[in-house]
Amino acid sequence: MSTEEGIQELFLISHPWSLSLAKPIPATLFRMAALTRLYLGFWRFLATAGLACGAAVPSLRELGLCGVFVSSRDIDFVLFKSPVLEILCFECIHMFPALRLRLVSQSLRCVQIHATHLESVTVVDAPRLERLILRDNLDSKNRIKIGNAPALCIFGYFELEKDVLQIGNTVFKSRINPSAMVLTVKTLALPLQFGVCNDAKMLPSFLRCFPNLETLHIYSKKTTETTGKLNLKFWQESGAI
Repeated sequence: MSTEEGIQELFLISHPWSLSLAKPIPATLFRMAALTRLYLGFWRFLATAGLACGAAVPSLRELGLCGVFVSSRDIDFVLFKSPVLEILCFECIHMFPALRLRLVSQSLRCVQIHATHLESVTVVDAPRLERLILRDNLDSKNRIKIGNAPALCIFGYFELEKDVLQIGNTVFKSRINPSAMVLTVKTLALPLQFGVCNDAKMLPSFLRCFPNLETLHIYSKKTTETTGKLNLKFWQESGAI
């Protein structure tokens, strides 16, 4: 067995301003049958379309990408070729066009996306997904669609003023019907501009999407312009959540 075949954990980090951003990661990564943890920093992901049909990382359970140039198609390939992948993390992924993630995985349990150019996340079929965390992403609007995710219990940080949530075939608006609820979510985290009335007024309706919520984390976002103050009457008229 060669050295590369026996590697179980690999952290391959380059200098942020090095020429490695113009060069792809080595294709040998997809021949490491024993690899369980892989973290890549400041590389260009290889073009997976040119890989052999048998290329795979059958033991990979944890993948983290930081400052990596990668396409949505390549992420689809990684998910397909990683049958036991449980943790997927993105940090500072600046791609044009922005990433459009489609989560199809029978093993994935946790997805975290931070400071990334992100157009959309669609949970197509992820029966074991428990955590979906998106924070400080860079596009003006993120579309999050939750399809088959019966184990999802932690969700954040949805931004009411700019993000779009779709549950099944229903896009969240001011009123929620029972078919547009995520019954499994127990913990929810939200940034909120309390100084912007429209954002604050959406909060009670949004919370009704998660009727079995147990823990709610809200942090107040700064805003350069306030559109009015919320008084006790507003919260009384909002009704029970």
